[in-house]
Amino acid sequence: MTARLVRSVLALALLAAGAAAAGDAKQPLVVVGRVDTPIHPASALYLRKLIRSAEEDHAALVVVGLSTPGGLLTSTREMTTAILLSKVPVATFVWPAGSQAASAGFFLLLAGDVAAMAPGTNTGAAHPVGSEGQDLPKVMNEKAEQDTQAFIRSIAAQRGRNADKAETAVSQSRSFTDKEAKEAGLIDCVAKDLPDLLAQLEGRVVRRDGVIFATLSLKRALIEQREMSSVEKLLGVVSHPNVAAILFLLGVVGLYFELQNPGAILPGIVGGIALLLALYAFSVLPVNLAGVALILFAVLLFIAEIKVASHGLLAVGGAVALVAGMLFLYSGKGDAAGYRVDLGVILPGLAVTLLVLMLLTWNTTRVRKRPVTTGAEGMLGQEGRVVRGFSGPEGRGTVLAHGEYWEAEGVPGARPGELVRIVRVEDFRLKVERRVS
Repeated sequence: MTARLVRSVLALALLAAGAAAAGDAKQPLVVVGRVDTPIHPASALYLRKLIRSAEEDHAALVVVGLSTPGGLLTSTREMTTAILLSKVPVATFVWPAGSQAASAGFFLLLAGDVAAMAPGTNTGAAHPVGSEGQDLPKVMNEKAEQDTQAFIRSIAAQRGRNADKAETAVSQSRSFTDKEAKEAGLIDCVAKDLPDLLAQLEGRVVRRDGVIFATLSLKRALIEQREMSSVEKLLGVVSHPNVAAILFLLGVVGLYFELQNPGAILPGIVGGIALLLALYAFSVLPVNLAGVALILFAVLLFIAEIKVASHGLLAVGGAVALVAGMLFLYSGKGDAAGYRVDLGVILPGLAVTLLVLMLLTWNTTRVRKRPVTTGAEGMLGQEGRVVRGFSGPEGRGTVLAHGEYWEAEGVPGARPGELVRIVRVEDFRLKVERRVS
């Protein structure tokens, strides 16, 4: 009887453990990421990686928290494409309170299968501008505006949102609060935080192109935070057009100084790191090779100015080449129209470069005016000691000068130990005279 009771208890325990394991196996996974930086190639890379990892883990939902002032249009297109083509439902969520999804962030918000905002947030203001927020030239502005209007209408229509209201964010730079966006049909819900959002989405049917894509079942969901790493944030800063240009110039100059002064170490280390970071940035930015060539040519002209007395002509040419190279560094075609190095970076950088060049030129000129202390010219006027006495009509002998033994002539009768003065060097032979006390 006791043995039967023990077996029954064990069987019940095994059944309970199996049920618990089955329950855990069916526990839905919600992957949560955050884009709280400007939109750039590094943030696009992060979002693609986030969605890909969620697909591999068969997540029930991806929640992308947004808090961004906007960014580059090319990166925005990459990110919206990743959201639109995701095999896992994506909820874009402007959160927490005080956050914004402005400019490029507005496109990301509307691209989500579910778009949500927290109270006290805002979105919109998506009129196209340059990389530094400056107005684009008239013709370029019209082309960019038409393109982005079509882009936002396409996203809104695909997600069943109010395309006309969405377009006003581009054409009129209109912004929306959370309540205004909800009333305008731009978002699906207003949620105070992540648990509130998941509660509101429980049982929601997600449709794509009018066909049921997924039904969200999020009770007792396992929530995994997968935020952008510090390295990805650093690469995002490096990928800024202005920063990439400065790093490139700093890298070239640093390596030049290291080659000119072997053993300095620090310029070589700083220049190498800066150049590698710049090359990474150039790999994700639309770089114009003509701009890179002009910058390198400018550096060569600056180096030549230090080596050759050109009365400033080489420096002026280098300055012109540097400004032109910085302005032409990015292609400026199509979606890359907003990429450029800002004049607020070019002009101070040029001023600092010319100042350093002036100091180096002045130092070089001062060194050139000093008496020569090396080579044959450096021996003129120096003393030597007679080692082997001078004999014969030409007065030839051996002199110890600069720690070396030299054949010498010019002082008939000079005896060993006598001091002479060097007046000329011809064919590895010294012309000497008696030293006048």
